Amino acid sequence: MNLLFIILQQGDGMASLVSSLLPFLLIILVFYFLILRPQQKRQKERAKLLEGVKKGDKIITSGGIHGTVEGMEDDSVLVKISDNVKVKMEKSAIGTIVGVTDQQKKK
Repeated sequence: MNLLFIILQQGDGMASLVSSLLPFLLIILVFYFLILRPQQKRQKERAKLLEGVKKGDKIITSGGIHGTVEGMEDDSVLVKISDNVKVKMEKSAIGTIVGVTDQQKKK
């Protein structure tokens, strides 16, 4: 009889432990689906955008500068801002790709 009583007490302890951990597990799940997962998706989209940059693309940098990609290196791009004005910057500084130039469309 004592053995059965001890087993039942341990079962109640487990149920108590599970019921106290359940809110934390739910918070972790909500945190993952509302914050972490969308952030990972945005990072993948951004990496895909930066990989797709090519010569002739019209871009806007994160600083708001509009220009055209004139050259590419591993982690940097040469951006033509105006006639006779070219700036070398990191690929990570590219905010968006607006479109392609008229010369690239003709090709």
